[in-house]
Amino acid sequence: MLEVKLHDIGEGMTEGEIIHYLVKVGDTVKTDQPLVEVQTDKMVAELTSPCSGVIKEIIIEAGETVHVGTSLIYIETDDKSSKKEHAVQPKVEKETLKHSIQPKNESTTTSISSFNRVLAAPYTRKIAREHDINIEDVKASDPSGRVTEEDVYRFINGNQSTEDTEIISNQKSVPTDVSKVTPDEIPFKGIRKKIAEKMTKSLFTIPHVTHFDEINMTNLFKMREEMKATGESVSVSAFLVKALVICLKDFPIFNAELDEENNRILLKKNYHIGMATNTEAGLIVPVIHDADKKSIKDIHKEVKGLTEKAISGKLQPFEMQNSTFTVSNVGPLGSTGATPIINYPETALIAFHKTKKQPIVNDQNEIVIGHIMTLSMAFDHRVADGATAVAFTNRLASLIEQPHKLMMEMI
Repeated sequence: MLEVKLHDIGEGMTEGEIIHYLVKVGDTVKTDQPLVEVQTDKMVAELTSPCSGVIKEIIIEAGETVHVGTSLIYIETDDKSSKKEHAVQPKVEKETLKHSIQPKNESTTTSISSFNRVLAAPYTRKIAREHDINIEDVKASDPSGRVTEEDVYRFINGNQSTEDTEIISNQKSVPTDVSKVTPDEIPFKGIRKKIAEKMTKSLFTIPHVTHFDEINMTNLFKMREEMKATGESVSVSAFLVKALVICLKDFPIFNAELDEENNRILLKKNYHIGMATNTEAGLIVPVIHDADKKSIKDIHKEVKGLTEKAISGKLQPFEMQNSTFTVSNVGPLGSTGATPIINYPETALIAFHKTKKQPIVNDQNEIVIGHIMTLSMAFDHRVADGATAVAFTNRLASLIEQPHKLMMEMI
């Protein structure tokens, strides 16, 4: 008998929520077949079978949160099955399935768990589960066969009976006693709960100070338009990330971590920039590793790729680990200001807000229209002071307002 345990997939993970079992007691499984979906603090991962055998017992019920090392499933192994570690590495759902396992003899009475599962992102599967829908019954509209959120919602609407529709219509037309209405509920678990835990720890551990400033983006916008005319299109975010790395080298105190236990401040030599990304599942922070070694063009491509992965739920664990400084680009959403919470245990976080056209006075004392972006920088006042934060954003502004300086710094 072999135990399948919850395993740490990185960043000191201590627990995970059991989302959904993909097998049941009595099922025959093969090595590397997905067994259970687990919600970590940042993603949905799959635990796979370490061997071939039969599911003898499922120990933990779906919906429960358990610590790393907890036994989840007992498997009675085949005699020919090679022995592996009892703790199984979670596997993030891939774009395509590796194998499709079918019974060799259709007349056999042995039950083999379906491993020929449809393609769908974890969040799409979550929607289906919440509506008690077997995702294998949903027809994919995408030519690749991947089931999307829209497919699930179409399935929900298409399978709503006329009788149900009439009931809903009648309920809307009947006055309701508000005192007897049961409020709608949103489960407080998974990524949402992990975000809450991390933000609470950060806010109650770090004495936050937020510094606000403005940057004139006019010259940078002009340079981008000139680049577009030559066929090169690079996002503003890529320029900002590159400028931030230069500033972090000039002010290493903001690329640091406070080690209170040993009474020291660790100045990081790696520049791993976290990019806070809003997704339907919650706030995800993919990381651009070694941003100091990458060109602006490379950063542009990586930001775009990581953002797409975050939104579709396809990020790998290593793509969300070891950030040293975090950026939140909320300007496109219309934000004009905020007091962001630091991504613990980092020392600082910077948020870029909306860029607006407004009158400014240029060097010739002329009133012209400029593109002004506001920013807010939260920092740990145990580690750095306000004057240093101001100097940091001043340096950042000088690089962005005069892009040729930014280019010179990269030579």
